[in-house]
Parts: sequence; structure tokens; C-alpha cells
Amino acid sequence: MKLLPFNDFDLKTPRILETLNEASRSLAELKGFANSIPNQHILINAITINEAKDSSEIENIVTTHDSIYKVLTESGYKDASAKEVVDYRSAIWRGYEIIKEKGFISTNVLIELQGMIEHNKAGIRKNLGTKLINSKTGEVIYTPPQEEKEIRDFLKNLEDYINENDDEVDPLIKMPIIHYQFESIHPFYDGNGRTGRILNVLYLVLNNLLDSPILYLSNYINKNKDQYYKLFTEFRENNNYEDWIIFILKGIKETSKKTIELIKLIQNEMESYKEEFMKKLPKIYSDELLDSLFFEVYTRINYIEDRCGVTRQTAATYLNSLVDAGLLEFEKVGRESIYKNTRLIDLLSNF
Repeated sequence: MKLLPFNDFDLKTPRILETLNEASRSLAELKGFANSIPNQHILINAITINEAKDSSEIENIVTTHDSIYKVLTESGYKDASAKEVVDYRSAIWRGYEIIKEKGFISTNVLIELQGMIEHNKAGIRKNLGTKLINSKTGEVIYTPPQEEKEIRDFLKNLEDYINENDDEVDPLIKMPIIHYQFESIHPFYDGNGRTGRILNVLYLVLNNLLDSPILYLSNYINKNKDQYYKLFTEFRENNNYEDWIIFILKGIKETSKKTIELIKLIQNEMESYKEEFMKKLPKIYSDELLDSLFFEVYTRINYIEDRCGVTRQTAATYLNSLVDAGLLEFEKVGRESIYKNTRLIDLLSNF
């Protein structure tokens, strides 16, 4: 491994710049489109839960949207994989809060986020012997830095590279390099992949390329996993940085367009739901209640109490009326009464 910046790399080749322009346009379109939406919290919640699921699947943590939402709404619901996905989403939100508050991504931030994902405080690797091994052949693919001091030195160098104002290199070109370097350092015993993918979107927010954490490459990586690992290896072994950067830039372009598509689907679903709601239950309709039903796809009586400022009895009446009208489904999960927006669940599950 070597320290950043990689001054011997030509980061402005014609192929890189052409792909950069396409990715920049698509990302700017996503930013503008997202900013035009009045209820962005609904959009962010939906996108981050899909990202948490996709990112965890890369690590072979597989669960369903149904289990994820039950963990979100019922504290006693036990599904280890779903709980890991929910914790990943919490780490995304925590990282976003830190960026907005401090405007800086530090090594300590990454340690905190990894601790949230993995539920431990092990921090930076201290034990020697970490190797990345091909699970099928047993072959050692890569040996990352071993000594804690060396790992911390690489992370400090990465931290400086992330936060420096560099007019020479476009942030969208730096992002693939940052992702490569972090994963190569492999600073933690576990959770490196998921922490690195959160770092991607935080870096976009840090550089004002997005105002909220709504672009994630996990679905793109999942679909192109073999190519991802092939290009990562070629970068490490042969300095083939150009194909790696172009691959990530294409992911930004494709994912930006896909995210806009998802936003439009959620908007259309909310409009359709609103029309049916106002037609069937005009006396209880309010924008606050509609937003609450889309804030998370499962809701509970106390959520409606808090968000709509009504009594528990009134909240229960609202929800049961919506069930009777076919706009929600009721389910008992443990001791909890859960009300499901199945239309939004289906939309997110099938996207």
C-alpha cells in the first residue's frame, strides 16, 4: 500500500472525464429533484432502508423488508439479520448528523459508525494476522496493514485526503479512490465493507454534491459483484485505477437515475393513496396523518399520537378506520399492534 494522493496517476484521462461528466449531470439532477420534494424525510427513510438491506446482502446478511420493519416497530421482535440491517441504517443517520454538525469526516467518526454496525468497541485492529482469503480456494488474496500504528497512519492520511479542499481533482473522482483506499486499509476486524459504503455517501454530502444521504451504490455493486472485485484487484495489483474509477462513476450515474425513478414511484403512490384516503375518510384526513403513514411503512398508535398531536383514543380510531377502508393492514407482533402500509412495502420490496 502507498499513501495518498496518488500523484503518479493521471486522473484526467479522456475516458475518466467523459464518464465524470455523465455522472456529474445525473447526480446534479438527483440533488435538484430531491430538493423539490416537500416531505424529504419520507424519501430518505425509504431509500436508506433499501440501502441498508442491499449493503448487508453484500456481506451475506439476508433478510426481508417485512422483518426489517418489524424490528423497527417492535423492540422485542427477534431477527438477527434484520436487526443488523436496522443498525446499519442507524449508522447512516448518525454519520449524516455528524457531517451536518461538524463538516468533517474523521477516523473517530468511522470508528463510531463501525461500532454501531458491529455492536462492539473493538475499534482499530490490534491483533496481527488479518488476511483476506478466497473462501473457495483458501488462497490468500490480500494482506492489509498489520500493525495498529501503521493502520492509524494510513487512516490519518486518508482523513486528510477526504477533508482537504482540492481544486485540482473533482470530488467524484476522489470518491472511488477513497473507497479503494479505505477497503485496502481494512482497519476493523469486521464491518469494513459496510462502513466504507456509508463513507461514500457521507463524502458526497460533505462536498455538497447531495444535501441528504440518498445515493448508495450497494445495489449496483450487488448486481456487478464479480466486476467490482475484479477491478478492485486489478487496481491493487496492476495500478489499473482508470477502469476502477470509471466503474464507480458509472455506478453513480446509474444509481442517480434509479433513485429518481424510486422517488417518482413514491410520489405517485402517495398521491394515489391521498386521493383514496380523502374519498373514503374525508373527516379524518390530514397531511400530517398521511405523512405519518409513509414515514415508516409500519406504524403504531403512539407514533400517530406523537406525530399528529392527538389522544391515544383518537389515534387508534384513525388507524382502525384506515384498516376498515383497506388503506392499512393490522398485524399483532408480540404484544404490539402494528399497522402496515402494504402498498409502500410492496413498492420498496419490488424495486
